[in-house]
Amino acid sequence: MIPLSFLMPGEKGVVVEIKGGRGLVRRLYGMGLYPSAVVEVVSHGFGPLLVRVNGTTTIAIGRGIGMKIMVRRV
Repeated sequence: MIPLSFLMPGEKGVVVEIKGGRGLVRRLYGMGLYPSAVVEVVSHGFGPLLVRVNGTTTIAIGRGIGMKIMVRRV
């Protein structure tokens, strides 16, 4: 398992665990980031990470939050 922030653009992963408080977990679940969700990093440049969730929705998250989302490469 590695943090989502470590994936490079074009790489995909499956969310395994979210290491955070109840509020953060609830907010990420609302965005579609939950265990077993497939994520693909769209942009990894300056600023927030752009992540495509389950092949449909693209969201922006901060790098600190990306370090709390543990994924397994696909």
